[in-house]
Amino acid sequence: MALALYRTYRPGRFADVVGQEHVTAALTRAIENNRVHHAYLFSGPRGCGKTSSARILARSLNCEQGPTADPCGRCASCVDLAPNGPGSLDVVELDAATHGLVEDARELRERAHFAPVSSRFKIYIIDEAHQLGPGAANALLKIIEEPPGHVRFVFATTSPEKILATIRSRTYHYPFRLVPARLLSRHLSWVCEQEQVPADPAALDLVARAGAGSVRDALSVLGQLIAGSGEEGVTYALAHDQLGFTDAALLDSVVDALATDDAAGVFHAVDRVVESGHDPRRFLTDLLERLRDLLLVQTVPDALDSGLVAAPDDQADRMREQARMLSRTDLVRLAQAADDGILAMRGTTPTRLQLELVCSRLLLPGAGTGLVDLQSRLDRMERQLARGQSVVASVPAAPATAPSDGASAPARGASRAGPAPQAPAAAVPAAGGIAALRRAWPEVLERLRELRKTPWTFIKDNTEPIDISDDTLLLGVRSARLRDTLTSRQDYSAYLQQAIGDVLGRTLRIEAVVQPSDGSRESSPAGRATGGPSGRSPSAVQERVSGPPSGAGEGVDRAPAEATPGEAQHAATRPEAQRISDAVTDVAADVAADDPVIDDVSGADLLTRELGASVIEVVDER
Repeated sequence: MALALYRTYRPGRFADVVGQEHVTAALTRAIENNRVHHAYLFSGPRGCGKTSSARILARSLNCEQGPTADPCGRCASCVDLAPNGPGSLDVVELDAATHGLVEDARELRERAHFAPVSSRFKIYIIDEAHQLGPGAANALLKIIEEPPGHVRFVFATTSPEKILATIRSRTYHYPFRLVPARLLSRHLSWVCEQEQVPADPAALDLVARAGAGSVRDALSVLGQLIAGSGEEGVTYALAHDQLGFTDAALLDSVVDALATDDAAGVFHAVDRVVESGHDPRRFLTDLLERLRDLLLVQTVPDALDSGLVAAPDDQADRMREQARMLSRTDLVRLAQAADDGILAMRGTTPTRLQLELVCSRLLLPGAGTGLVDLQSRLDRMERQLARGQSVVASVPAAPATAPSDGASAPARGASRAGPAPQAPAAAVPAAGGIAALRRAWPEVLERLRELRKTPWTFIKDNTEPIDISDDTLLLGVRSARLRDTLTSRQDYSAYLQQAIGDVLGRTLRIEAVVQPSDGSRESSPAGRATGGPSGRSPSAVQERVSGPPSGAGEGVDRAPAEATPGEAQHAATRPEAQRISDAVTDVAADVAADDPVIDDVSGADLLTRELGASVIEVVDER
């Protein structure tokens, strides 16, 4: 009976270990420099070569031609310690899961003092070392710290953090890693050549995915496929059927349906998944991996060419098209929803109903109020506009000098939904600039808060971005008095400029205009074209300020700027409570808690200046 593939192709030299060059190169140099330590700790996931490397180290140390990093393979020690060899009396392998008691540790400690039978060193390989009990670990501590000259220890574990810290500190620690899928796929192809079994490269990619970075697990899966293959060898259909992966065409149909908001297409795909007997959790996992690949394709231009994303040529073209159909925000939201669905299905038997509920959440354009959800809804609106020529054509033309969204923020202006229908050259950039700023406004405010809280407190409650023209941001302020405060405090504008630059990578001049929050703004494109955000002429409602007004910064009693008739009517009809609230907000804006201007004003002076109070009596409480 043939041996399992992972035993047949177990490495016998450091050069044969797959994907662990950072460890094998260091051990090779240590042997060549005669600086081999007395205790090593090999850690890492299962099946990545820890125990095999420990055996190779023992073989290298006890070779009659050595110690050498390249054992001869002919001497008695090399033959005994070869892969699948009979073993050596001087190399003892222990499983801590079954030899983790104090008595076992004491026995090991007593035997370690005896000289090796026929080899240069007596080597103890302790597998699953994290299962050593506290008593056993403490019993070994002294001999690990000061072993006889002929003794070497190698600990192998998947959980190095569970090993006694005093033992870890006395070892050289080498962490092993999961093997990358591309490297693992090449190794599997070499194994198939040695076995003289034809194999489809796409099938080997599936086997590498099933191995999840473990060489041993991947070889076990490959052995299963070879055992059940026919004359045609390991085919993609065979691997797909036996491993339960979702067919690429089915994933394509689901992604296309999500990109076009086709709910019927998504649920038809769910029906095919269930009717074909696929595991719903496996389907969601494969969908999550596809979304990850699309995110990389969209973020890294050469992801497919460099091998960062593995896909056949015909599938690569399809993935590039899908990456253009979905925005980055959509991909992040969809991936999060799929991951949440996978977590919700753990510990239970997945049902069709659970899968359909997860797909329903995938179809929602972000129901929450977070930044990703809001961005997702905006992206969906943009895709809907892009699919309707008349909708896009109704956007009013803007000055040709208005910078575009992509030019103002090259790091954040990725294409949302592929090429949009043709529109006037100046119309889309103007709308895009202010649209990008409004989407990023929460991030701008958060950055402003990090820079300084005083302008953040004022700006977040009393202003909103209106328009961008000639590298100038029109910032709407809800009253003439607050406009004067913002204009007089040049540091507020400076901090806001810095926050915008940090988030969008663009420098904008700040210009404050009166923009009452009376709910009268029109949202139609025509209103924006003829009268600005309020739907009226800018000269009738908004007043631009090019410099500090006279008397600015002199407190509450200074004369406010002249208001328009519309503002006067609005102020007259506002409730008294609202006017008092605005007055309190004005005072708080002028004298914020961390404003250095307050430091020179006493409490009595502040009450007198801001509230018109008078001192009746000064009481000495001492």
